[in-house]
Amino acid sequence: MMTSCRNIDLGTSVLDLIACGCGRRQFPLGNFPKSVCKVSSTRSYGGGNLVFLRRDMGSCKAVPTKPKDNVSLVNGIGETKTVTFDLRQDSKEPISLATLFEVVADDLQTLNDNLLSIVGAENPVLISAAEQIFGAGGKRMRPGLVFLVSRATAELAGLKELTTEHRRLGEIIEMIHTASLIHDDVLDESDMRRGKETVHELFGTRVAVLAGDFMFAQASWYLANLENLEVIKLISQVIKDFASGEIKQASSLFDCDVTLDDYLLKSYFKTASLVAASTKGAAIFSRVETHVTEQMYEFGKNLGLSFQVVDDILDFTQSTEQLGKPAGSDLAKGNLTAPVIFALEKQPRLREIIESEFCEEGSLEEAIEAVIEGGGIRRAQELAREKADEALKNLQCLPPSGFRSALEEMVMFNLQRID
Repeated sequence: MMTSCRNIDLGTSVLDLIACGCGRRQFPLGNFPKSVCKVSSTRSYGGGNLVFLRRDMGSCKAVPTKPKDNVSLVNGIGETKTVTFDLRQDSKEPISLATLFEVVADDLQTLNDNLLSIVGAENPVLISAAEQIFGAGGKRMRPGLVFLVSRATAELAGLKELTTEHRRLGEIIEMIHTASLIHDDVLDESDMRRGKETVHELFGTRVAVLAGDFMFAQASWYLANLENLEVIKLISQVIKDFASGEIKQASSLFDCDVTLDDYLLKSYFKTASLVAASTKGAAIFSRVETHVTEQMYEFGKNLGLSFQVVDDILDFTQSTEQLGKPAGSDLAKGNLTAPVIFALEKQPRLREIIESEFCEEGSLEEAIEAVIEGGGIRRAQELAREKADEALKNLQCLPPSGFRSALEEMVMFNLQRID
């Protein structure tokens, strides 16, 4: 991103900043590498040279080095303060997960190296299935969130490095998430996941069910060995929530009287519960105060709900190739999501089509058109943004840092998918 930051007014002084996107060097800052722009000027402010940090996510930071004695600082910018300039308004570049997770790339690489060995170590039969599961283009969003929250809250607690518990939590969360996907695909009879054949399609239902069961059991074993009762209870509740979500969904198929509250509760059980437990668990292992752990829980819940609403919007607006599964598949199976629930208020004909379970040729296409014309997509977008706004507010308890910025960008990355 070649965005210039020149003549930034800091009140009584103006700093001439160099352009981001110049030659990059890697300097160890704190406990992780950041990309640092070369400073081509010998100009100094307040007796200390400014180092300009470039982050592809859209912000430029001016970090003063230690000032000389008896020299005044520029508006109080000193040794321990960083000024962040938001460049997002000037940048049209889309946010990418790779960029978001750049600050925890080493943590994620270690996790990737461990996952296959953890799953296949005790049962070689599962190795092929595990390779299919973990090699199917997974985004590792949940463990990425674990590591971002871990490092953001570790800074707050004064920890210099992540603990073993932080790292193990990331692995546990990814195993639980993956196990739930395997079982979901069996229950939904889905042939494709992330553009590839599902485990049960390749290896049969028996192996898929056992692979999911084994992964749940393995995750539970590692969870018990963390020996933290609060986290054990937190994550155990997630596994219960998965089952509750599936039962609620199965019992309300083609039910046009399902309410928005019903939908949000089901979405919490199936999606947001795990994200909320991930972020709260990370904060607990950083040993921060209770109000921070609770805000991290709310952040994960709101982010998870926002992600689910966006996914449900994309089921109507993206192609089969983009989704990696048939477009409109949820509606075809009778799973009524936010866009449908909103559109039902305006489109009486939509109820008739759904309750007929799409028995007539072309009825699914007619229903999709009714969802769009009935304003279902627009109102669902508003709901996704509402939950995103709440998630951003939850992050205000964290001190400014590259990790908090990445968490904020994660919220925006999700909304970017429907812009």
